[in-house]
Amino acid sequence: MTGVLWQTIVAIALVFAFSLPAVADVAVPQLTGRVVDQTGTLSSGDIAALSQKLRDFEMRKGSQVAVLIVPTTQPETIEQFSIRVAEAWKLGRKKVDDGAILVIAKNDRHLRIEVGYGLEGALTDVTSRRIIDEVITPRFRSGDFSGGISAGVDRIMRIIDGEPLPVPSRSVNFGSLDDIGPMLPVALFVSLGIGGFLRAVLGRLLGSVATGGLIGVLALLILGSAGIAAIAGIAGFFLAFMADLIPVSTGPSRGGSWSGGSGGWSSGSSSDSGSFSGGGGSFGGGGASGSW
Repeated sequence: MTGVLWQTIVAIALVFAFSLPAVADVAVPQLTGRVVDQTGTLSSGDIAALSQKLRDFEMRKGSQVAVLIVPTTQPETIEQFSIRVAEAWKLGRKKVDDGAILVIAKNDRHLRIEVGYGLEGALTDVTSRRIIDEVITPRFRSGDFSGGISAGVDRIMRIIDGEPLPVPSRSVNFGSLDDIGPMLPVALFVSLGIGGFLRAVLGRLLGSVATGGLIGVLALLILGSAGIAAIAGIAGFFLAFMADLIPVSTGPSRGGSWSGGSGGWSSGSSSDSGSFSGGGGSFGGGGASGSW
């Protein structure tokens, strides 16, 4: 009898042990951008457009908003999973806590808007639920996931816009060196083209300073990064200062020829360039959930 009892206990223990992996919590995805889609629901164009929209909003308002699409959150509820995501990603500015995440569990047909502490006065539970019920889920039911997400994000940003938040400081945004790619053709054109005119009018030194300043301002307006703007401005100054000191051949040389058209740059399918990260914001479980 004792042997049978022990065999039963061991069998139950083995079944329990082998079942543990099946009920393990879904891992929190790595924050690789403002839009993380693990289901292939959105096209690369959708992701790029939505990421750029969220980036522009952060540069203007300071708040960080992100979208996460996963197949399932089981065995957890979407509320349990989304707060783990919020605590891991830490969206929003530190001590301002102005982050928000739209989490969608596609196979479960559940979604949630997770709201940081600093936005709970604007994105209340009631307001978040209305966005889900009136804006997002009607489109989801018709299969328009891209349209539902875009419209939901637009409404979230519109509501955050009405919240009095600290003005974002551009001086602390140093960006990523990957972001300097779009500035290369601009810097070359201004340095060699407009820079030549400014040097002729103002002299080599002042003309080069003016050229570098112009490139820096353009970089700040295009990229919104003070760090990249400073680098671009300094590089523009030296390019303009040295431009007419570099001998230029009007014909082919016997040693070969130089061509600037063989390369090029590509910004990729995402505007985040892998440089996006949370700002240290905190979440307390505010927001709302829904289904379709």
